[in-house]
Amino acid sequence: MSLIIEEKDLEKFIMVGDRVLVKPKNPSGKTKSGLYLPPNVQENERVQSGYIVKVGPGYPIPALTDDEETWKEKRDDVKYVPLQTHIGDLAVYLNKSGYEIEFNNEKYIILPHSAILMIVRDENLFE
Repeated sequence: MSLIIEEKDLEKFIMVGDRVLVKPKNPSGKTKSGLYLPPNVQENERVQSGYIVKVGPGYPIPALTDDEETWKEKRDDVKYVPLQTHIGDLAVYLNKSGYEIEFNNEKYIILPHSAILMIVRDENLFE
């Protein structure tokens, strides 16, 4: 199932919790022996790769409260355990765990962080 989003700016997207927005990498569509594969064969692969575009804040953890210390100010700040992934990382992920969306005629995948099997980080990628 695909969702088409009519928003103008990708920067307005906010990922929630442990969710990650991935732009799938375009595979060559060719086998090692030189045979061309139809697009649906590539989409049905169990493991795919793509570049991380947006990252959520992480896993929420409950705020610690000190009920015995009534003099302390009560705060409901939500704390997060940050995710390992960063924008620009190449992620290897399970294809069936994500949700496909379409934005500006390009395909993106929303994944839970647990669906990512491995990341490849190149610090000098954008220099």
